[in-house]
Amino acid sequence: MLFCTALLLLPGSAAAHGLVGRLDLPVPQWLFAWTAAVVLVVSFIGLSVGWNEPRLERDRSTETTEDRAPRWLRNAAGAVGVLTFVVVVAAGVFGEQDPTRNLAPTFVYVVFWVGIPLISLLLGDVFNAFNPWRTVARALRFDESGTARAYPAKVGRYPAAATVVVFAWIELAAPFGDEPRVVALLALGYFVTQLWGMRRYGVEPWTRRADGFAVAFSLIGSMAPVHWRDGRLGIRPPLVGLAAAATPRGTLAVLAAMIGTTSFDGASQGGLWTSFAPDVVSWMSDLGLGEATTRAIVDTLGIAFCIALILVLYRLAISGMATMRPGVDRAKLAERFAHSLVPIALAYVLAHYFSLVVFQGQALGFMISDPFATGSDLFGTADAGVDLTAVSTSVIWYVQVGALVVGHVAGLVLAHDRSLAVFRNHRDAVRSQYWMLAVMVGYTCLGLWLLSAIGT
Repeated sequence: MLFCTALLLLPGSAAAHGLVGRLDLPVPQWLFAWTAAVVLVVSFIGLSVGWNEPRLERDRSTETTEDRAPRWLRNAAGAVGVLTFVVVVAAGVFGEQDPTRNLAPTFVYVVFWVGIPLISLLLGDVFNAFNPWRTVARALRFDESGTARAYPAKVGRYPAAATVVVFAWIELAAPFGDEPRVVALLALGYFVTQLWGMRRYGVEPWTRRADGFAVAFSLIGSMAPVHWRDGRLGIRPPLVGLAAAATPRGTLAVLAAMIGTTSFDGASQGGLWTSFAPDVVSWMSDLGLGEATTRAIVDTLGIAFCIALILVLYRLAISGMATMRPGVDRAKLAERFAHSLVPIALAYVLAHYFSLVVFQGQALGFMISDPFATGSDLFGTADAGVDLTAVSTSVIWYVQVGALVVGHVAGLVLAHDRSLAVFRNHRDAVRSQYWMLAVMVGYTCLGLWLLSAIGT
């Protein structure tokens, strides 16, 4: 809670897609911060007393259908994914180049990066069915399992982590991040890169480890009560699939990248950053670099700092946990508990981008009817507008705070359950989680600060 208090004393900031200011908050922000911290502490006490053995480590899913989904349905889903990709790229290249009216930036940054994770939380790994590059690779009959050339285990999911970082850099730091044609061409380049990787190492090995979007969406989908296995629909308790999901090397890097880059997106719009960054940009510009270049460099350093901060806090928790079991491999311990960050990564995305989905998502109404800005009205929605009163500020705030609190409580549950499987006895398992509780409180308060403090 001391960390919460310290964060609330920092200068205010306004999240890029959050509330417009402190005056709009339904109750004082300090009350939310302390309430969130208390909820986490009470949850921790409840877990310590009433959760004495691992309950999420075993697969308790039940199949609701005996037959696999028909091949035509799976092929149709893949075809929809490919067609959507083609339309988005074509709109970006040939459509109007105003970012606010072009389909490509809105689809990539809103529907793809934010919408799919939210759907995945409810319906499982839906991206797996619609993945356009995976669909094309299968149509070209690429090796599914990668028997010809094994994917290097030591590389793990670090390529996926790099994908998340580069994607965030393009969105948040690159001078060209909102240019429709550039977004479309970069998407096409990623498509080609994925085909190369799947051709070289096999469709499934590459998808599960190197495709940053597939990895991120599958981790979030693992939390869902609905899952698909070999084309069959199944039902399971929430979080069970995530606890059973493999966390190969590099999974922690993927999650730190997701949380850290989202954190920077909020911090970069606030008073602390906007009062500091311009001075640094001005100083660097005096050295002979252009303003756009220096701004990109400063933002890049900011992204790196936020990712490093998330990793450092997590590593501190792991170091503390390791004292309960001397001699344990801390790197492996960090990967074993990495799954506890998945709900937090989703919580940060939902809390930070919820208002963006609500408002900018409405723009899809006129974009899909006239994707190339030629005056067409394919679905009768070309004249649709954006209703800025669709959701009140108070509702947005409650959703954002609720997402942060629920996400961190879920992280605590996952970490506690895993600790019961890792450590010698219940007492050591509970003591090891003191460190994780402190980190969860810190992450929660960081998220609340990014959402609620006012820009200056």
